[in-house]
Amino acid sequence: MTDQQRDAERHKRKMQKQKEKVDQSIAAAQDERGVIILLTGDGKGKSSSAFGMVMRSLGYGYKVGVVQFIKGQQLSGEEIYLRDQCPQVDFYQMGTGFTWNTQDRDGDIAAAEQTWAVVEPMLRDDSYHLVVLDELTYMLSYKYLDEEKVLAALANRPRNQTVVVTGRGGGSALRELADTVSEIREIKHAYKAGVKARRGVDF
Repeated sequence: MTDQQRDAERHKRKMQKQKEKVDQSIAAAQDERGVIILLTGDGKGKSSSAFGMVMRSLGYGYKVGVVQFIKGQQLSGEEIYLRDQCPQVDFYQMGTGFTWNTQDRDGDIAAAEQTWAVVEPMLRDDSYHLVVLDELTYMLSYKYLDEEKVLAALANRPRNQTVVVTGRGGGSALRELADTVSEIREIKHAYKAGVKARRGVDF
């Protein structure tokens, strides 16, 4: 047997073992239901990942709801696309912009509560396959929304509905409730090197 043949045989055995592990994991996952996914951390890409799942759901013809907290004053590519090309997506923005721009706690709380009033019916409606709550974590961190009320609504949503929550922080209770938690860590960011945010990439 040549060295190349031995390498090929070792690779085959390794991949067979890997396949067995994957097959066992797939076989063990028998609970079919929606999940809560928390995308957090200080790195770029949390909302982008959430909108990737929006595209996946739309590909299968599922009903989707998207609610954005904080964002709304600066036009974004996802807003343009969803409003123009995806009328089947229920899309709502709080519309006040970033909290550090408004500098109006009472106004931000009122806007957050008004936006949450849009979310609650979605979380009771089993026709929504996916609901994205973009930047919701800030509403909990800044105590703009009642944490117990938010967590209860998430926990009691329809069984087959998946909710994606994005944003930094959000508290330990939200992490505990979530089925999947992914933390995106910033290693390097062009903005800190003086590169302007780019249309179609950053917004």
